[in-house]
Amino acid sequence: MKLKVMAAHAALIMAAACGANGAQAAQVVVGQVGPMSGLEASQGRAYATGMQLYFNAVNKAGGINGNTFALVRRDDSGRPEDTLALTRTMLAEDKPLVLAGYFGSRNLAEVAPVLEKEKIALVGYRTAEIRPEAPYVYNVRATLRDEVDKLAQHLATIGITRIGLVYENGPGAPALLAAADEAAKKAHSTITLKVGYEAGTARVAPAVEQLLKNPPQAILLVTSGAAAAAFIEQYRSSGGAAQLFAHSGADIEQLSKRLSEEQMQGVAIAQVTPSPYKISGKLAKEFIDTASKTPNLEVPVSYAMMEGYIAAHVIVEAVRRQGAKPSREGVVAALDSIDNYDLGGYVVGFKGNQHSGSRFVELSIITGAGKIRQ
Repeated sequence: MKLKVMAAHAALIMAAACGANGAQAAQVVVGQVGPMSGLEASQGRAYATGMQLYFNAVNKAGGINGNTFALVRRDDSGRPEDTLALTRTMLAEDKPLVLAGYFGSRNLAEVAPVLEKEKIALVGYRTAEIRPEAPYVYNVRATLRDEVDKLAQHLATIGITRIGLVYENGPGAPALLAAADEAAKKAHSTITLKVGYEAGTARVAPAVEQLLKNPPQAILLVTSGAAAAAFIEQYRSSGGAAQLFAHSGADIEQLSKRLSEEQMQGVAIAQVTPSPYKISGKLAKEFIDTASKTPNLEVPVSYAMMEGYIAAHVIVEAVRRQGAKPSREGVVAALDSIDNYDLGGYVVGFKGNQHSGSRFVELSIITGAGKIRQ
């Protein structure tokens, strides 16, 4: 009998040990369906790389509450129908706890019903439209409205009153146009010409032609990165002389691959994260140190990579707040509880139905040497 008791006791100890090891080995799967190829591939892959950088650092430090993080990616090439199909496949096969790093307004619209059905949060996305707040969809950056306001205010300070606008002609275009008119009015300026281009493309030649015929003092580009690069190249090559201002979708890394330094000179871009190139605070230092110590980065350091790094920070914090057994519903509740989360010079908070977590916007200007000046 004594031997049986000892054996049972030993079995319990082994079971407890196995349970502890299982808890340590528990894995939080984060799913990204985004453009790993196609027009926005550089930004989609950079966003993923930023998330992976932070997840790797957390895993190396032992994880959170016994949980480690794994990023699973699928390539939709920017096509909304593929975003939906691949998201469904990922949910069935990979069982992610949370989704992150999606691109495109139509893409988000396609997956929104799935998010509600599966009760799974999507943290971090990029669009070129103003979209309404929606359940289960959280962003870690300022809104497009905030960016347009910042650009209009800056134009007012340098005496520009006649503005052209190039925008993606999708479902969210009316809201964007209304916001642009409102921002211009507050800045005592006028949008003299608004030209849309087909969503999901970089076919901007008609916009270039119209703005050459009716030249404003400055042009706002609320476009994808690929469309911004195409517009600047064609507009400058055709002799267009208006000052160019772009929202954050036009990252300098994508522009520099296609444009000459002369074409990029003087372009101003709204940025919604701290610079990934200079130490301006704790977050920037942490990112720069982590990236510099990581060999063979998939893509060069960029603002999109910094944004992915921030999204991963927020996801990890949402998991941390749940303890050892996080759930999809728990992630949503934890995100809703994040009010004033300071990452070190960059604050994220979600209040009520406000799911855009930041108001941070600053301008960067590209110099004649192709460098960024804040």
